[in-house]
Amino acid sequence: MSLERITSEISERVNGNSPVAAIIKFDFGDDGCVRIDGKSSPSVVDNSDDPADCTVKVTMDNFLKMADGDMNPQMAFMMGKIKVEGDMSLAMQLGSLIN
Repeated sequence: MSLERITSEISERVNGNSPVAAIIKFDFGDDGCVRIDGKSSPSVVDNSDDPADCTVKVTMDNFLKMADGDMNPQMAFMMGKIKVEGDMSLAMQLGSLIN
């Protein structure tokens, strides 16, 4: 799946109303990133690499495994497959956006 497709699907799920009133960024390394600005009204989903309240660093492959339900996000975090920078409590609220 491409970055554009992931961005489009997250945008559809957010539908202008992020469940988290913060800026969250999924950083896929060299594959790019998806940023959800839940502070804007309506919420904005884009591929900007601007600062975020919480950045989730994960490979695109592992992100897709979590989205498909093939990988548990908490276990992936404990195994080091996901790294979180910033407000950890925000990362805990992202289940509705990726599953």
